[in-house]
Amino acid sequence: MKYKIVVDSCCELPEAYRHDGRFEFIPLGLEVGDYQIMDDESFDQAEFLAQVAVCPTCPKSSCPSPEKYMEAYRTEAENIFVITLSAQLSGSYNSAVLGKNLYHEQYGEKNIFILDSQSASSGETQYALKAMELQEEGLSFEDTVKGLEAFREEMKTYFILDNLETLRKNGRLTGVKAMVVSTLNIKPIMYGDHGVIKQKSQAVGMKKAIIKLTDIMVSEVPDMADRTLMISHCNCPDRAAFVRKELLSRTEVKDIIVMDTAGISSMYANDGGIIVTI
Repeated sequence: MKYKIVVDSCCELPEAYRHDGRFEFIPLGLEVGDYQIMDDESFDQAEFLAQVAVCPTCPKSSCPSPEKYMEAYRTEAENIFVITLSAQLSGSYNSAVLGKNLYHEQYGEKNIFILDSQSASSGETQYALKAMELQEEGLSFEDTVKGLEAFREEMKTYFILDNLETLRKNGRLTGVKAMVVSTLNIKPIMYGDHGVIKQKSQAVGMKKAIIKLTDIMVSEVPDMADRTLMISHCNCPDRAAFVRKELLSRTEVKDIIVMDTAGISSMYANDGGIIVTI
């Protein structure tokens, strides 16, 4: 049975899957002052970060239209699995649901499952590759849905950012004192709790924060040998490599995938941000 996995552009897929016909990206829009672009293959991270650095206003994003999602559902594939950015961060999930309703009204019934990732970036990647894995194993649509929902209860998202201003100005950091931590060089170690950003711990400086993060991960995810670690970084490959090194010095994992952030993830993570999912 043919299947298709639809993801919004906050999802970072490994290069091997970027042009795989089983996946389709639905781009969000990005706006930095008068600078407006789509988060698609034309996205230039260096140019975007330069624009953010000189713009006095906070960057913004716009979610895809329901019609964009509806068109993605028009395919020969019988099973459609949609992975979106956390509904707490974007309207992408709601647009995907409205697109499903529009599809059913115009074209009739089809197996379409929309998953609010309650995460972002490599968190979406985790679900996209899990959906592919379950379908390649020959699971039914219903069993794949159950598998993804069960996986959502296990998967964890952690992140450490150098700059919290975008999240703060967009009202996403009600539980984190962004102005204080940036002044004192205290780096909060944050995590996603059903899509809501919360603070797990903190440390002075990025290096100590990463070390503390890896300690937290080892204590909270004891069965890493069967899990894939994904690290998305915003223009800081050395930090991603340090996360990898520190974690492997403490435990074993099934696999490690390191990716650079796409547009939406770069907007929220800002220059130097690290997102880790497992």
